[in-house]
Amino acid sequence: MIDQGQENTGESASAATESEADSNGSASAAEAASSDDNFDFDAHRRDAVDQYQGVRQEFEDCSQAVYSVLQTALAEEDGILIHSLEARAKSADSFGRKAALPSVEDPGQPKYPEPLTEITDLAGARVITFLLDTVDQVNEIVEREFDVVEKSTKSGLHEEGERLGYQSVHFLVKFSEARRSLPEYARFKELITEVQVRTILQHAWAEIEHDIQYKAVETIPTSIRRRFTSLAGLVEIADREFQAISTEDKRNRNDARRLIQEGSLDRVEITPDALKAYLDLKLGPDGRMSEWSYGWETRSLKRLGFENLAQVDERIEPYNDDRISRILWRTRQGQLRRFEDVLLAAMGDEYVLSLPWVAKDPEGESARFYRALLEKLEKSGVEVGTYDSLPTGTTEESSS
Repeated sequence: MIDQGQENTGESASAATESEADSNGSASAAEAASSDDNFDFDAHRRDAVDQYQGVRQEFEDCSQAVYSVLQTALAEEDGILIHSLEARAKSADSFGRKAALPSVEDPGQPKYPEPLTEITDLAGARVITFLLDTVDQVNEIVEREFDVVEKSTKSGLHEEGERLGYQSVHFLVKFSEARRSLPEYARFKELITEVQVRTILQHAWAEIEHDIQYKAVETIPTSIRRRFTSLAGLVEIADREFQAISTEDKRNRNDARRLIQEGSLDRVEITPDALKAYLDLKLGPDGRMSEWSYGWETRSLKRLGFENLAQVDERIEPYNDDRISRILWRTRQGQLRRFEDVLLAAMGDEYVLSLPWVAKDPEGESARFYRALLEKLEKSGVEVGTYDSLPTGTTEESSS
């Protein structure tokens, strides 16, 4: 390790002429100055790794404690969806490589004379989100749950006046004073953890860039640099577009639910979320149904030529779902089962033939089963509809 006093070796050498003891000090200083010209980075790395090995488990425990706090806080926050949360202590090999980095100002000296205290990402956690908005939400959680020592936004590849590639929010944090007073956190009170927050696209860029291992923009070959520059814009555009799509989807869902409540069904496109909101209002909610089930029903309705919920409502309005369910099954069935039975009654054989498993074999066992249901309805006095006219507002082309 480098003695901090070596920075004053010239001054020590001047004073050494006054005594024999000082003369010995001057010789030591000269030797140190000479060794500076050929600094042993490999020995520096080995020494740093030896020290780190003795305390690495403490940093691992600290990172897992940070993980636990973040995991709980994210789970309790309504509406936050993340891709992943991970935490770890820096590996000994990675620590050794970082400890042996040369100083930018003086390449003959190490960047970290005291690696164990100067390298701040020995304990680390990373939250990867899907969307940019979620990055902001996670940032708020980090700032709320920890004492933030430092916060910065870093770019993957950069030089003065130019930014290339991903951006990532980096925090250096300590446990809050309240937590440090608890026995399970007290031993981590002096430790700093790095917490990174980025989108999944930013993370992909970071991992690829790290794999290529160009450490400075000026060292990148021109052809690869042009590709990095082009890709940087695409990554940022993609992140913004994903966020815009998510925002528009939420707005569409909210608008559809409002229009359904107002009865403006002709303005509501059929989507899984809109269909669920409509059926919850029309037939009563059913918490057993999955999003996949409403997606399947949506695809079925579109195959039949329906374009909006007003067309669906027009078809099933004359039919009593509870009565039809009891005729066919003797009991009141679930929401989607009743909806399908009402569609069967309203559209007759054409609905049967629209079912994919029936279309493969129009005279097979499945087809006979559904036609038997139609006969049961007719015998019970239900007037089974036909598909001789398309839903209002559709055309032959749109239903084909």
